Amino acid sequence: MQEKIIDLINDSIRNFSNISNDKRMISLIEQISDIIIAALDNENKLLLCGNGGSAADAQHIAAELSGRFEMDRKALNAQALHVNSSYLTAVANDYGFEDVYSRMIEASAKSGDVLIALSTSGNSKNVINAIKKANEMEMITVGFSGNDGGVMKDICKYNLIIPSNNTARIQEAHILVGHIICKLIEQKIFS
Repeated sequence: MQEKIIDLINDSIRNFSNISNDKRMISLIEQISDIIIAALDNENKLLLCGNGGSAADAQHIAAELSGRFEMDRKALNAQALHVNSSYLTAVANDYGFEDVYSRMIEASAKSGDVLIALSTSGNSKNVINAIKKANEMEMITVGFSGNDGGVMKDICKYNLIIPSNNTARIQEAHILVGHIICKLIEQKIFS
């Protein structure tokens, strides 16, 4: 059992090491941070969406920015699209689950806002529809995925594709990248 635990930890370390050694990925993380900073400086907002663990990651990142990450500072406009359960269940019932995020984007977003869409496969239908609606509204679309990027890689302006096909490793990396982005945003806006 302990060997299995060590193997899982080492698998995660290898995944993080692959990311840290990928110069393109490091540059992309910096670029995404700068895009979000520019949007927030321009009084735009950051919206995030995902399903299951990716929804939890979306909410986690939004909370770090709208609340605080490492410093006491002004709140930033970052929101996870799934947190209104009455809205979510009403739209899922009336229109279908595949429209829950696209309708919220239609209602609350504007050109210049940023959408971070999280899907480990890159193929979640409601996330894909959210990206399509965001593109129609001239938002900046950022995909966080894994595997080969799925459908998201062809429709997001920026694609952060974790080089893994293991859902747990992909989600661990998404939250790592999310924390890095939060750190960079706080440093650049408030230092």
